[in-house]
Amino acid sequence: MQTEINQGDTSAEVITPPKESSIVSGAIAATAPGKLRVIKRNGTVVPFEASKISVAITKAFLAVEGGTAAASSRIHETVAQLTELVMATFQRRMPSGGTIHIEDVQDQVELSLMRSGEHKIARDYVIYREQQAQKRAAKIALSPATQAAAGNITVVQADGHRAPLDIDRLHTIVNEACFELSDVSETDILDEALRNLYDGVSQAELSTSLVITARTMIEQEPNYSFVAARLLCDNLRSEALSFLGVANSATQEDMGALYSVALAAYIKKGITLELLAPNLQEYDLARLGKALLPERDLQFTYLGLQTLYDRYFIHSDNTRIELPQVFFMRVAMGLAVEEDDRNARAIEFYQLLSSFDYMSSTPTLFNAGTLRPQLSSCYLTTIPDNLYGIYGAIQDNAMLSKFAGGLGNDWTPVRALGAYIKGTNGKSQGVVPFLKVVNDTAVAVNQGGKRKGAVCAYLETWHLDIEEFVELRKNTGDDRRRTHDMNTANWIPDLFMKRVFDGGNWTLFSPNDAPDLHDLYGKAFEERYSQYEEMARKGEIKLFKTLKAENLWRKMLGMLFETGHPWMTFKDPCNIRSPQQHVGVVHSSNLCTEITLNTNKDEIAVCNLGSVNLPRHIDENGLNLEKLQQTVRTAVRMLDNVININYYSVPQAEASNMRHRPIGLGLMGFQDALYKKHLAYGSDDAVEFADRSMEAISYYAIAASSELAAERGAYSSYEGSLWSQGIFPLDSLDKLIDERGQNYIQVDKSHTLDWDSLRATVKSQGMRNSNVMAIAPTATIANITGVSQSIEPTYQNLYVKSNLSGEFTVVNPYLVRDLKGCGLWDKVMVNDLKYYDGSVQSIDRIPADLKAIYSTAFEVEPRWLVESASRRQKWIDQAQSLNLYINNANGKKLDVTYRMAWFSGLKTTYYLRSLAASGTEKSTIDTGTLNSVSNELAGGPAPVPAACSIDEPDCEACQ
Repeated sequence: MQTEINQGDTSAEVITPPKESSIVSGAIAATAPGKLRVIKRNGTVVPFEASKISVAITKAFLAVEGGTAAASSRIHETVAQLTELVMATFQRRMPSGGTIHIEDVQDQVELSLMRSGEHKIARDYVIYREQQAQKRAAKIALSPATQAAAGNITVVQADGHRAPLDIDRLHTIVNEACFELSDVSETDILDEALRNLYDGVSQAELSTSLVITARTMIEQEPNYSFVAARLLCDNLRSEALSFLGVANSATQEDMGALYSVALAAYIKKGITLELLAPNLQEYDLARLGKALLPERDLQFTYLGLQTLYDRYFIHSDNTRIELPQVFFMRVAMGLAVEEDDRNARAIEFYQLLSSFDYMSSTPTLFNAGTLRPQLSSCYLTTIPDNLYGIYGAIQDNAMLSKFAGGLGNDWTPVRALGAYIKGTNGKSQGVVPFLKVVNDTAVAVNQGGKRKGAVCAYLETWHLDIEEFVELRKNTGDDRRRTHDMNTANWIPDLFMKRVFDGGNWTLFSPNDAPDLHDLYGKAFEERYSQYEEMARKGEIKLFKTLKAENLWRKMLGMLFETGHPWMTFKDPCNIRSPQQHVGVVHSSNLCTEITLNTNKDEIAVCNLGSVNLPRHIDENGLNLEKLQQTVRTAVRMLDNVININYYSVPQAEASNMRHRPIGLGLMGFQDALYKKHLAYGSDDAVEFADRSMEAISYYAIAASSELAAERGAYSSYEGSLWSQGIFPLDSLDKLIDERGQNYIQVDKSHTLDWDSLRATVKSQGMRNSNVMAIAPTATIANITGVSQSIEPTYQNLYVKSNLSGEFTVVNPYLVRDLKGCGLWDKVMVNDLKYYDGSVQSIDRIPADLKAIYSTAFEVEPRWLVESASRRQKWIDQAQSLNLYINNANGKKLDVTYRMAWFSGLKTTYYLRSLAASGTEKSTIDTGTLNSVSNELAGGPAPVPAACSIDEPDCEACQ
């Protein structure tokens, strides 16, 4: 695509970047002699600038010939000659100066191209001018009042001088923002934005006005989210390109020529400012710049791009210096730096990330390509039972959190309150006082100032401090024994759940009296635990407590309902099905309950995460297996690269990661995929899709890891693993059934793919990674890609989402699409959705099939969530972050749901999202009626308890 000369329009103003970064570095930049001035199309008269001609001709050549090194020299010389030719023409005509119309300037450019023999360039330039003329002619006129008001507005530029409001450029920017989007209006945006402007408005306020205007329209039409994102991108272009010395501003169309220049300038500037790793300069930046795809800037929603702008793009003095495609290329370069053909791999990784088919986790996006590439998501530690070790672990927490790692701590080995301390001949204060220190450390070390520090403490259910542990998040009691900021989780042995089911007793011990229970699971744990109970009955163990298992279970559920903690996670399935049980024990999960890796005093487990965007792999024929296979193959390679490149702030983490090389490939957008398939979450078809889609991801991920093992070698602790024995996640279900007993588990074991051949391949080639799959919450990267989080059902079909970037209107675009198809989408429907808190169930005119498909999270029975998760779990060698939503929550519902989770073979659960039985009373919402619908009829969700906030929880520390 060519570009017109636009004298006086800042969209075409180019500041010459460093010579090694730009093919236009030698173009004429001086203004014309005499006092030549140019009349713009809006009647404004501006000084004539020869640099505009140079830039326009250069872009014309780049569009036809590209920006290769071979073409660069010729273009550089030819542009200079043609610019001189055009200038000479006007000097002859007006030696003493004068006024020229912009169209006359462009006519001369055409003639100079023709006379110099550049017929192909000239032809393309002529066609483009005509296209632009047609666009201008097709523009819908602003209202007369707005047009008149706009003529009286001057804008204060960044350097302080005033200039008339450039309505042509506003038209261009808004037109680009609305490009190929249905049911959006350029005129409405401009009218509303200009109506709120005043004379002397700053350039920044002008840009913000456009974005805010589009934001307010999102609830009426979801496509305005894309419009707002594109308008925000214009602000970002101005900010980044100016800082890099590439251009004062640019339109989306200009980026076809400017992105490659910007990449080179960005890498050089970032290295100079010590923000980027110097080895990025070793890439073929011209080749990588040519691979950037500017059109992918158009796929962001407003929430997605604003999130990147606020928290991900690298900045200097609070000025963002990254553009979206440069950002993705920086991450790709950081992940490909040790590849043999780093340029080809960087382009491959970039294409996957920028397409949104797959997204790396937040720490990888933050830090890839920087001086401290801490790319891993979460760290799991075991706390030893001595003071030196405890405070050493807390220091490790601080160092890991500093570089954006989420933390999972196993506190079970630490002796309980009242236990004997031989070294001082005193008694222990137990686990709780140390957890208070951990809580305050997480608050103090807030992940490099980018987001809150986050940690989760785990304690086994037989620990004598368990009753006080489950109360840590209460808002009453001694605040010195409360942790209001950290997360907690129960690490529950199967024997406890059996005692709950059977109505038996349960005995609590201090770990210094029963030290081996920490490392035992399954039948071995049950046998040894029974021996300790017998020793307690005989008086051989003095410090213990016996209570009804069901009473403790009810207290755990009660605190979970009241405070949102501790979460329920299950020790035995995590260990019995672990591929790495030959080298250690899984003592806890991580911050978000999806990682199940071995830990001990010498090894801190590390999880390296990324997620497949499932709806991007759904087409008219269903799940596109060929595309999914390619995505997974590249994603697994990227995740494996993280292990070698990663910056390790503590040596135990590096030792563990290099030895076992675990990764966690997950998925996001499961709900969106169901919408694309027109399936209700609460249905057998959705459960079947959960099964088949996870089977495919599992199959291709295991195959990809084995393929990498053939290329790079198997991980060092491979021999003796379940993989080496031909036991895959599906097969490990039989081990769990045998250990637990058939009366305590019910799981589906169906499959559709050729697993026997894959087992043979792995037996032959080995595995590159000890663990391959884990489904993380994807709280933030799902926002970036514009899909539903992880495996979550839709929270509401219309609501305001709050996170660290602000508040955002979220409307379900699939619902809007289907309601438009039925002729039901209008302002009345928007009003009804607001009234019913985003629920469609009480809106009579919506068809029953759509009500089923668009049921919200609290309208889907929990059994469907558990059943879908159970089907996925059979394919996953680690676990999944499973939030449970329970409407009209009470003790019985919680009891049934969590028993079902354990009975269905789940390894872990995550947040409990619970609602009270009554809704909130409604006030007037454009109806003229107060409280016209009762709570019973409203049917919408009531407020979620603060402990279970539906806004982004601490889980975003993982993703």
